[in-house]
Amino acid sequence: MQSSRASFLTLLFPFLSWMKEMNRSTINADLQAGLIGAIVTLPQAVAFAAIAGLPPQYGLYTCMVPAIIAALFGSSKHLVSGPTTAASIVIFAGLSSFATPESEQYVALAITLTFMVGIIQLAMGFARLGALVNFISHSVVVGFTAGAALLIASHQLKHFLGIHLEHGGHFFDLLKEIFSRLDETNLYVLVVGLSTLVVSILTKKFFPRVPYMIVAILFGSVLAYFFNSNIENAKIILAGDVPGNFPIFAMPQLSLDTLKQLAPLALATTLFALTEAVSIGRSLAIKSGQHVHSNQEFIGQGLSNLVGSFFSAYVATGSFNRSGLNYQIGAKTQLSAIVGGLVLLATIPLTAPLASFMPKAVMAAILFLVAWGLIDFHHIRNIFQTSHSDSVVLVTTFGGTLFLELEFAILLGVLLSLVIFLFKTSQPRVLERVPDPRLPKRRFNTDPNLPTCPQMKIIRIDGELFFGAVSHIQETFIRLRTESPEQKHLMLVASGINFLDVAGAELLAQEAHTRRKMGGGLYLLRIKPGVCEPISKGPYLDEISAMNIFESKGEAIHEVYQLLDKDICSQCSSHIFLECGGKPSKHSTDSLNSLDDLYREKPVTNPQ
Repeated sequence: MQSSRASFLTLLFPFLSWMKEMNRSTINADLQAGLIGAIVTLPQAVAFAAIAGLPPQYGLYTCMVPAIIAALFGSSKHLVSGPTTAASIVIFAGLSSFATPESEQYVALAITLTFMVGIIQLAMGFARLGALVNFISHSVVVGFTAGAALLIASHQLKHFLGIHLEHGGHFFDLLKEIFSRLDETNLYVLVVGLSTLVVSILTKKFFPRVPYMIVAILFGSVLAYFFNSNIENAKIILAGDVPGNFPIFAMPQLSLDTLKQLAPLALATTLFALTEAVSIGRSLAIKSGQHVHSNQEFIGQGLSNLVGSFFSAYVATGSFNRSGLNYQIGAKTQLSAIVGGLVLLATIPLTAPLASFMPKAVMAAILFLVAWGLIDFHHIRNIFQTSHSDSVVLVTTFGGTLFLELEFAILLGVLLSLVIFLFKTSQPRVLERVPDPRLPKRRFNTDPNLPTCPQMKIIRIDGELFFGAVSHIQETFIRLRTESPEQKHLMLVASGINFLDVAGAELLAQEAHTRRKMGGGLYLLRIKPGVCEPISKGPYLDEISAMNIFESKGEAIHEVYQLLDKDICSQCSSHIFLECGGKPSKHSTDSLNSLDDLYREKPVTNPQ
């Protein structure tokens, strides 16, 4: 009774399980990881808010309450939730068509979207739909993030060059306008941006343990301050006032019209955010030897966004940079993410005013580095080298990210992945098989030079025999009957079939009926018991006949041989089977006492 009660409490409050593992050593490690993580998070939070089209304080808010809630109710020990580049660019692309970025209406829509995403994630977690993220292929993620990287860079070019644009626009429209106005470039702004880039790259290369982003931001900010103070026409624009207020409790706007308007974007954002979080959690779990529960992670992410929406946060998900850093520093439990959120929450009156002195050119330079890091050149190269279909998915998602609304680009990539998957499974591989006298026990081979029985064809199906594959297999059966009408008997090696539905069972029954009318038959060899259930439970067994289902190759060939036309057999000199009068090879008799040892093996239990 007590154990069941404890399991129920752990299910409701998963943090009770890892809190039992805490000790002085783990607490010290988590406190250190949380403090360092909070320091690194500060410039990233402001940058991500800029990508999302929100005032900078909302990036800080998203690093606080959502991070704490996700750590308490998630399953990964190292996953740190908060604003991310991918989620931010999805929000900006989706909401900028509804309202002006950084306006009150835009902020309200972003928070409402966060509420909707939280509800969907929570519902999916309770419905135990964690496996759904597996349908978003790696190629979709790689293609999307590469496209998102170019979008991020294109929207920051104006700040990097100091060119004033009234609106954003689509990718190529934006590039066209910027390049047509290159003569308006503010050289002082460009110097600040380039200097920030150079310092950041050099610091990361020569001082890898130093937080290079913070060093570069400080250097760029000081240089911008020098230009603005000593050069009259420098005009380097700063980020502006960042309120140092604590996130306050407020209700999201939940009007019916707003919910309808944001529904497609909420679904696309949910899918991508969950994929990002679970993928990061699983990759770190492999390194640390823990197990991540997808459904529990859905619940943790859902609660973090649901609760966060009441505290001015926008969509939060697992951050690869902060989660990877959390693992590398040596965090032991979810306490590290909680500490990081609490540190930011406690220090926001101090840190927020400091962020207001950050020049937009410096922020643009940092985002260029973020965008460059998003392009996974290694996996892009591997995908192009190894898989044509995955390459198509990657290029399609990448192009959709640049040319379409971002939420549709994600859904397009997912849909295309599923279509390609269904296309592949709808065409299972069919191999012609022949007993090879050169191999031990005359194992089946696909050598086209081996002679075949003039009365019996042997084939193997590797794949699922379901409704989507029925047409392909049916065409194969028709082709075999047309090309070799004299081969009236068909033996189907079914060990490669892992799933068979009613449509597949009906196809086999139809083929058995057709073969019987030709004077032959259909014989199933090594069909798995679970796969055989649709045949045994339906009316199809009577058509196929339980006597035509075999577990042993030797038994199957021995029994079918008795049904062959012996006049034709007498004219055949190939001796395909041992029963034909051929001599067994040395390999086939090494461990056999008689022909019965080869062919009279245990038959399949006939389905009831």
